[in-house]
Amino acid sequence: MRSAKRSTTPRAFLRRAAGTLAAGLLAAGSLALSAPARAAGPVMRFGGPAETALHPYPASGRPQRTSVAITVDNPSRDEEHGRFEGEYTVAFDLSGIAGVADAAFGTEGGADCEITGTTGVCHGAGLSPGSNPLPEIRVGAAAGSGEGDSGTIGVTGTADGAAFTPFTTRIVIGGPDLVMEQAPLEPELEPGRTQPLLLAFGNHGTRAADGVVLTLMYTRGIEFTERYENCVYSEGDAGQGVPVWTTAQCSVEGSYEVGAVYELAEPLMLRATQRAYRDTLVYRIDEAGPTVRGAGRAAGARSAPGSRGNVLTLEEAPAVRSGDLDPRDNQQEIDFSTANTADFAAYGDTAAGPPGSTVGADIGFRNEGPAWIGNLRSGEPVATVDFTVPEGASVTTWPGACRGVTADGQYREQQAGAPRYVCDTSMAVREDAGFALHFDLRIVGTVTGAAGTVEVRNTRARDPLLPFDPDRSNNTAALTLDADHAGDSGATTSGAASGSSAGGGSAGGSTDGGSASAGSGAGGSGSTGTTGTTGRASATGGRLAATGTGAAAAAGAAAAALLAGGVLYMTARRSRTGR
Repeated sequence: MRSAKRSTTPRAFLRRAAGTLAAGLLAAGSLALSAPARAAGPVMRFGGPAETALHPYPASGRPQRTSVAITVDNPSRDEEHGRFEGEYTVAFDLSGIAGVADAAFGTEGGADCEITGTTGVCHGAGLSPGSNPLPEIRVGAAAGSGEGDSGTIGVTGTADGAAFTPFTTRIVIGGPDLVMEQAPLEPELEPGRTQPLLLAFGNHGTRAADGVVLTLMYTRGIEFTERYENCVYSEGDAGQGVPVWTTAQCSVEGSYEVGAVYELAEPLMLRATQRAYRDTLVYRIDEAGPTVRGAGRAAGARSAPGSRGNVLTLEEAPAVRSGDLDPRDNQQEIDFSTANTADFAAYGDTAAGPPGSTVGADIGFRNEGPAWIGNLRSGEPVATVDFTVPEGASVTTWPGACRGVTADGQYREQQAGAPRYVCDTSMAVREDAGFALHFDLRIVGTVTGAAGTVEVRNTRARDPLLPFDPDRSNNTAALTLDADHAGDSGATTSGAASGSSAGGGSAGGSTDGGSASAGSGAGGSGSTGTTGTTGRASATGGRLAATGTGAAAAAGAAAAALLAGGVLYMTARRSRTGR
């Protein structure tokens, strides 16, 4: 069996998403959250794996330890004011795993944690909104324990001004260890080209797996030529507001024995679409225990399995999956490069108004295709919009994706009234979308026909060429200012402007569904979208296209979408020589 290929880019979106799946979100209950309780202050919830499988105690040498990651969720979503500043104490009741597993706190983070007898205690202060990791508990099989032994760890918390709901996680000795083999795929593609995907996996654990879930996650430029009845498909937006990747969960019943290797009876056909450029495929295998499979059937009864083009969004089911001894080797991934191009076409605007008035301007670019462009591995912006303000105007409000700089592109502390603004896009731009920016400009002088420039370029100013865009003729546009006439530009008086010279307020715009929230330059970022019409955001921020499902929702619904069916089959192979 080949060793699993690992991602080496921790910032990458797919690495983060795949890491979430690896932690168990493929199964509906693999990440369990404790139920809320009533309290005067905030109610903090513990989260973590519902079950963790351990390698049995070895005949010689030290037992192999596994980390159990417990988190504390602060329910506030106010990043600025929602932090809990008080001190808190978390207690771990280890009496339930006595004779089953030994536990110790990890050394990372320098937290104040100690285990005395069968109780572990951690002291801390401050919980940010959202999920907060606690020090990991390292557990290994105890001497004298045997296959199938199990126990639980209870987690409770106390704090002045907050409540904690109790949480329990299960520890079990032994289990399946599904290992996905690396499939032979050609990474250099051409639009329209297909190739077979031959998937195979083995069970290196200590017991059989009760059913499996095959997960396929692939970005926008590649697709499978056929959809299957026992698979459920969902889309994720990678934070873009529109779908940029698809996830398929395929449930296959059966008992997958220790020492056996399994493969698809027929290969899947993978195709590069006309919009392909840089794409990624992740393929993963997990056990689907009877509880998860039953939840999948219930969810599937409310869906249209096997229908092309339908995207099903499901709620996370409160189920528990069986543990895998080493989930890190359940997954493989590959990056594809397709010979293709995209055409980023800049657009400007015309603004008119008398001196002293404030006028709006919508600028940006559109991706004329054919390729979609995404930097999901690095998470870096796809491009930069470089806007030079026309003479006679001073910017009062600007999108949060932008920062004011000096005329030669250097750092500038005062953001309002800058002569130039540099605006980074998000990490993906679809082939049918764009990047829209709204600025408010105060007319401070009488200049007829003054023009600023709008350039879409590489994020590195010293190397402005976009590597995927060979047509430079439309990468630059003009913003023309006419200070002699009020015109029909929607000019407002200086007292009624949506912002001030300090840059407060918001003035985001939308073209082709894309938008960038506006403000003082500290919030928001650009976004891609689907085809739409130009419009302005309210004073609270820019708009995001409300299409597609969120990445978290897609991951949370993963194994809840397991359907019964017999279209996708696995064939057992008792030896590698029979392939």
